[in-house]
Amino acid sequence: MRRLLQNLSANGCYPVQGGDAELAVVDRDCCAPEEFYSSTNHRTMVRLEGEWVEVREQRMDALLVVRESAVYARRLRDLRAGDRVVIGLRGVRVIPGAKERDRHAFAFMSNGVSSERQVEMAVRQTAALMRHTREHGQNVVLVAGPVVVHTGGVEPVSRLIRAGLVQALLAGNALGVHDIEAALFGTSLGVRLQDGRLEEYGHRNHMRAINRIYHCGGIAGAVAQHVLTKGILYECIRHQVPHVLAGSLRDDGPLPDTITDMNQAQDLYAQHLRGAGMVLCLGSMLHSIAVGNMLPSWVKIVCVDINPAVATKISDRGTGQLLPVITDVGLFLDLLARHIDGVNHEQQEIHEMDFGGGLE
Repeated sequence: MRRLLQNLSANGCYPVQGGDAELAVVDRDCCAPEEFYSSTNHRTMVRLEGEWVEVREQRMDALLVVRESAVYARRLRDLRAGDRVVIGLRGVRVIPGAKERDRHAFAFMSNGVSSERQVEMAVRQTAALMRHTREHGQNVVLVAGPVVVHTGGVEPVSRLIRAGLVQALLAGNALGVHDIEAALFGTSLGVRLQDGRLEEYGHRNHMRAINRIYHCGGIAGAVAQHVLTKGILYECIRHQVPHVLAGSLRDDGPLPDTITDMNQAQDLYAQHLRGAGMVLCLGSMLHSIAVGNMLPSWVKIVCVDINPAVATKISDRGTGQLLPVITDVGLFLDLLARHIDGVNHEQQEIHEMDFGGGLE
């Protein structure tokens, strides 16, 4: 029965009669009691002194730490001696999200992963979700891989940033290197973006780009010194959009801005995901899975990738709120930026008509 209840808890099953949650005290840093409760990414309530208290900073695979009259989702490595954690299932209520509530907006993307869907419709609905997110005071976060650069998505992403529709960029070292290489030399991995031809000796351009940024003291220094004058990271710095470049074992360089301490990078990712109402994942399976694990289930994730397996893997790891768009990332971004530019132009025309042709 205990195992059955544990398996059903993610679907909202909990004992009606049970009283307050059972707590245990942590006696050593990073060491939880054996029976600790492991959280889902769904909205969770904990019963304390007869009252249901909502868990803050909800995420999957966390422990529930009680501090005074509040409950927080905390990673195992964040536990400290003396923390009180929830153990067992008593006094814990999980409220799973209902996909039906959003089917009017994303019905065509809610029936599994498929490439046989109209990209233009996905673009329109993604743009509507981005505007809706911003109008409600929430943030739009971009998670991007280097394929954004390879497929010609730099300029569309730059336009989204300039339009105020991106509040944070989360990526790996590769996106930064390829974005800067494209801005400085017009190539990506030595391939000319203009015509797809190999640049002579272009294989060294990505290392030349890294070296140039080191000479400037970092990406912000390159922008300040007018060495870097375009690109995604240029727009982030110019428009004060926070960005995190998380390193990995396979990185070249890496860039001086790249964070090679994985715990620090994970903390910064989580920091910039607070307040997010929507996450747009663009051609990055590993970073998209990582971000999905950090998010509560009520934050929408639109995943754009040419490979259906990417969306499937993210969803299989518990990110049930995923909205997959199976298409070329560059094509999607170009259509998205064009659609948003068109809507903004129409709104400007209406605004000018309301004021009799504009204000002097």
